[in-house]
Amino acid sequence: MKRPSISTIIVIICILVIGLYAAGEVNYFAHKNITEKNITNPVVMVNKIGINEKLNNVSLDQGVMIDERSCTPTNGTVVIFGHRTLQGSPFLRLNELKAGDTITLEWPGIGEVNYSVINQTIVPATYHLERDNTKNNILLITCDPIGSTENRLIVEGQQTNVSGVNEKIITSNPQESYAYIISALFLIIGLGISFIYPKDSRPYILATVLIISAILFYFCFNPISSQIIYDKIIFLNGGI
Repeated sequence: MKRPSISTIIVIICILVIGLYAAGEVNYFAHKNITEKNITNPVVMVNKIGINEKLNNVSLDQGVMIDERSCTPTNGTVVIFGHRTLQGSPFLRLNELKAGDTITLEWPGIGEVNYSVINQTIVPATYHLERDNTKNNILLITCDPIGSTENRLIVEGQQTNVSGVNEKIITSNPQESYAYIISALFLIIGLGISFIYPKDSRPYILATVLIISAILFYFCFNPISSQIIYDKIIFLNGGI
């Protein structure tokens, strides 16, 4: 077998980089499956942009996070943070929300709380967030623009009504299969690339794809914190 050419080495490096990002996302979703299993955390839902996420009060690398100083619904302003890119990208499409759109919180002990979007603002990352706890509002906050930490995008909603809680929604996890889907897609696309690659260098590409795929499927069952991976490669994208 011939030694790999420069072009083959470049392709392998590209596959490795993509594999690192895939590993970050696989660990994010697989880790969430473990930490959220049988836990009735509050849930934020925005049907218009496909958000259905359990809230945590630990870290953004575990998903959408409620601020430690946030009020609970009906008792003041609820403040929620989420990633725009990577780590599941839960708030990727947050900028698409317009006045009148609905944000819903499913909150154990309180019920289903609906909010109507009233404004959207972009502020510097250094902006000091003022909380007006005389209002029953909600703030959804993420980075802006996509792939950068330069600014913050803030969507504000005003509480409209409260109704009974839906226990089925609280205990569900619509993303439980995402880790397996990402791993399978990496394997399928990688195999496709390897089989169209010149035969003399194909074994190198195939071996790289199979090794990374094996690691990805391993992480599906034995995940680590995705932040461990992203802390190592954050320089590649320059933001969250």
